[in-house]
Amino acid sequence: MDVEITHSSLSGTARAPSSKSYTHRAILAAGYSGGALVYDPLISADTKATMQAVEAFGGDVTDTGEAIQIDGFTGEPHTPADVIDCANSGTTMRLVSGTTALVDGLTVLTGDSSLRSRPQGPMLSAIEQLGGRAESTRGNGTAPLVMKGPVSGGTVSIPGDVSSQYISALLMAGALTEDGVEIDLETELKSAPYVDITLELLDEFGVEAETDGRRFHVPGGQFYEPTDGEYHVPGDFSSISYLLAAGAVAAEEDEDVRIEGAYPSAQGDTFIVEVLERMGANVTWNRSDGVLTVRRSSLSGVEVDVGDTPDLLPTIAVLGAIADGETRIVNCEHVRYKETDRVAVMANELANLGAVVEEEEDTLTIRGDESELQGAVVDGHADHRIVMSLAVAGLVADGTTMVADAEHVDVSFPDFFEVLYDLGATVER
Repeated sequence: MDVEITHSSLSGTARAPSSKSYTHRAILAAGYSGGALVYDPLISADTKATMQAVEAFGGDVTDTGEAIQIDGFTGEPHTPADVIDCANSGTTMRLVSGTTALVDGLTVLTGDSSLRSRPQGPMLSAIEQLGGRAESTRGNGTAPLVMKGPVSGGTVSIPGDVSSQYISALLMAGALTEDGVEIDLETELKSAPYVDITLELLDEFGVEAETDGRRFHVPGGQFYEPTDGEYHVPGDFSSISYLLAAGAVAAEEDEDVRIEGAYPSAQGDTFIVEVLERMGANVTWNRSDGVLTVRRSSLSGVEVDVGDTPDLLPTIAVLGAIADGETRIVNCEHVRYKETDRVAVMANELANLGAVVEEEEDTLTIRGDESELQGAVVDGHADHRIVMSLAVAGLVADGTTMVADAEHVDVSFPDFFEVLYDLGATVER
């Protein structure tokens, strides 16, 4: 699907979608339990992949419209009857890799062409260190993967700078092993707030885990038992970032864009509020009411370290193309290993729109004062975050911008373009 966005002015109120990160973890945690209701979930292509994985391991998942009702497998996942297709969801593959280590039988995980190109080697090594079997069918550390347990627990050594999801997977599954799991980090942990999300959610499900920053430990023999048998998913700040950015660059003169459902949580992407404030945006956050308010503002370039918040790079890059001066996004090499190489893709597509961009291995520099955005045809590269960030750029570019592969917003924000339209954007499919 191609979407055209014409230079627009926005105003009004939008509601943040629920968090994809929390939804994934809540679905799997409910599967590990005897059963739970997950309220306010994000129903998207990615989270449906996790639901299907839980069913493959012996759970039963029903979307009631109000909540996801999950009858879990009570800590004892079954051997799947078929290959588990994780589609485009790297989170699904990495989290349920931990589940496979609990299974007394073979599990095969695969996905689409993009997912089959993403590195899984550290997780394979971790499962083998615990005594399980974990192989890449092509011998290159990527899916399809063949995994076998069960493991009883133990100690693993794993890099922290490839994906924090490996640590999350081991923590979630480790609670159900006999001896528990201890994780030693070989390198600095990137995207650490995503592990904080996991620790927060484990606590909500009655599971204990601890960390000193370089070592994680989860005792074995635990049970997943959420309070009152239910869990409520908070709003998603990765998705909120696009709405905030849109308001900061395209709100009508003297009008607000309000975003509801923005409650504080362990999400690292709340950092977008600080970034916008540093750039000079007129943004206020009523944390108790969960409401963000933003007005169009004159922005100035800043330096931003995205070591802990890789999903914000596309949003910040667009803001940098509109801001005065230079914006430097540093510590971003790990952002190259997402659905696509987001560093290279944003450099190329912003340049197609008229931005002046310099790409280095670990740094993306955007010179907003030398940039003049003009409508053009840009490629979403089958990546939801690229699509949404380029749509924000299209709101301020002169003329009309056409974003290809726009249907991939279904991964995390299925009604993104409807929300933009309701705020006043000129959007045509």
